[in-house]
Amino acid sequence: MTDLERQLMGWRLTTAEIVYRLPDHPSLLQTFVWQKLDAAPKYPALQKFLDFWEREIEAKIHTVRVAQPTSGRPRTSRCTEDRGIFDLRDQLVFWPATVPTAT
Repeated sequence: MTDLERQLMGWRLTTAEIVYRLPDHPSLLQTFVWQKLDAAPKYPALQKFLDFWEREIEAKIHTVRVAQPTSGRPRTSRCTEDRGIFDLRDQLVFWPATVPTAT
């Protein structure tokens, strides 16, 4: 299936921030950012990647934070005049720090 076909089926670009600990430095948290087309709420592509991580990578996952655009329209941003801050309100939806397990 092509990326276009996935998007037409409701898949959206999903970003996951994976915070993890390496066995040799357990007190240090590190971050990995993953991005791919995926479908909420089960996130099959992310779940497949997290299964791979658990099976093949020694680092233990601490938290996973997921963001996905709320619609298929192109993202828009505006620059506020007072501080030059980019405003992306209503563009991303953040879920809790855990990802639902596949059933």
